[in-house]
Amino acid sequence: MKVEFYQTLTRQVEALMAGEDDIVAAMANFSALINDNLDDLNWAGFYITKGEQLVLGPFQGKVACTRIPLGKGVCGTAAALNQTQRVADVHQFEGHIACDSASNSEIVVPVRQNGKVIAVLDIDSPLLNRFDQDDQDGIELLVKQFETCLFD
Repeated sequence: MKVEFYQTLTRQVEALMAGEDDIVAAMANFSALINDNLDDLNWAGFYITKGEQLVLGPFQGKVACTRIPLGKGVCGTAAALNQTQRVADVHQFEGHIACDSASNSEIVVPVRQNGKVIAVLDIDSPLLNRFDQDDQDGIELLVKQFETCLFD
């Protein structure tokens, strides 16, 4: 069921991004698409790599941390390691940065251009253990489609 859901959402990403070459506009619509279609979220959006930090980009949700050092928190770790971070309980993640105390689980997926991390997609939930392997696979598929539409 989740696999089909994410495949459908991937086709929506492809249609939404068709002909769009402005990354900020694409990130804004992508964030809205995620926020509107995934249940039990309280934040969905991007942090953009700028030097040795991540800077807040387009998002849906409450106000957020503006800058995150690479290697710090879930987002900074995902960017520094260039790999998805799926955290069932953010309060158990060493160095977690609590931008919103209502967030309990999180998934962060790197966005790459030519193999280099240019941003991360951050999705937070007030539920513990909100994201499973099917969600991770599906969200990574969405990000891959996002990258393909913008950079290929």
